[in-house]
Amino acid sequence: MRLFTLMTSSLALLAAPALAEDVFPAKLAGHAFLPAASFVDAPADAPKDAAVSGKFTGKTRNETPESVEGDVGATYGGHKTGLSLPFHGQPVQGMSGFAMNRAEDGSWYVLTDNGFGSKINSPDALLTFHRMQPDFQTGEVTRAETIFLRDPDHKLPFRIAYEGTDSRYLTGADFDPESLQFLNGEVWIGDEFGPYIIRATADGKVISVHQTMLEGEALQGPDTPGVTVPAQPGVDFRVQRSGGYEGMALQPGSNLLWAMLEKPLLAATGEPEGDFLRVMTFDTGKADWTGDSYRFKLAEGAKAIGDFNFIDETRALVIERDNGEGDAAKACADGATDLSACYPMPARVKNIVLVDTASIDAEGYIRRIGHINLLDIADPDGKALEGMKPEAGNFTFPFFTIEDVARVDDTHIMVANDNNLPFSGGREIGKAANNEFLLLDVSELLAAK
Repeated sequence: MRLFTLMTSSLALLAAPALAEDVFPAKLAGHAFLPAASFVDAPADAPKDAAVSGKFTGKTRNETPESVEGDVGATYGGHKTGLSLPFHGQPVQGMSGFAMNRAEDGSWYVLTDNGFGSKINSPDALLTFHRMQPDFQTGEVTRAETIFLRDPDHKLPFRIAYEGTDSRYLTGADFDPESLQFLNGEVWIGDEFGPYIIRATADGKVISVHQTMLEGEALQGPDTPGVTVPAQPGVDFRVQRSGGYEGMALQPGSNLLWAMLEKPLLAATGEPEGDFLRVMTFDTGKADWTGDSYRFKLAEGAKAIGDFNFIDETRALVIERDNGEGDAAKACADGATDLSACYPMPARVKNIVLVDTASIDAEGYIRRIGHINLLDIADPDGKALEGMKPEAGNFTFPFFTIEDVARVDDTHIMVANDNNLPFSGGREIGKAANNEFLLLDVSELLAAK
């Protein structure tokens, strides 16, 4: 049943622990997936090192392909995932952003993240984006093209992993790309390490790199080139690790990029400055920051965001999430010591929020209109694919990182997950998560003002 509650932008309610807002229904209209074990060969002119990826995900170098099985980590139960590192080729995984504008053939521009989760373990993971086309009739996702990012003109202001090569392909040791937009034949990418905005040609050549500015200050994180240890959080850097641009929306008409940090900035104390995220605007025409910034209020229990895309000139969709993974129906009992068949930290908060950027209050908060719950998706037509349906109840999307959302038409949106290959499960214990794509009928949400 739809819940009707009062939405207000008053400062008093914004200071409250949770925001009251409409919760809209979502119905599964289509389900497709790209298998977790999907790989592409490195380009012929890439260093030989890139032929096998994931060699540095352990404590020491490992050059024996498929010799160490991935697992989800102790926090999530230590479940194995069935896929072993290193990999032959480059994984087509970690769907970390949809571009709002599609390619001429109707396919979607989809971004792959930095590789294996950190700057240290991803120096042999090439940075890519793709053109993909999910078929919600067959349940398959076709990869039409993969584009590799490179810096042949030495535009980056720091040394890259493949510095001494002619091709100068970029890797996960250079950037952590998490958001993508396509405009006038060029791509704009939001990075987490800098955080930076990267401008590149449609075939992946870097044109320029832009450092983040907020209120006249250059924002830095612990992985920003030039930040050295020991460093004091909140003083030497304010952006949390893995807290850069997870969402970067392209505003129709203005062509402004609204770049949203994944996590709250750090205050001088080293603690988060609040339960809100900073949003800065970047003028693509001038290739510079506007100087304007705003705030996105996180719902109670949410820790971060996953993607951010406009649906018209002022309204946009934001994915907000907790750090949980797995269906709460299979949560581990309190005090359980055997975690082999349960989720110790299941998914609890996985929302897609509709916001209105034309409605900003006196403190800079963007108005939240309402949201859908990705853990409560109706499936009356049986669209969920076999092997991915819950044992009981509505369909859920219980992944740790859900990082892709875009409007498809007046009534539908598309959502996909970042499967953190091979370190995330979520759908089935003991099995690496696939790259799932959902087509959702959310007509009431898209019509809301």
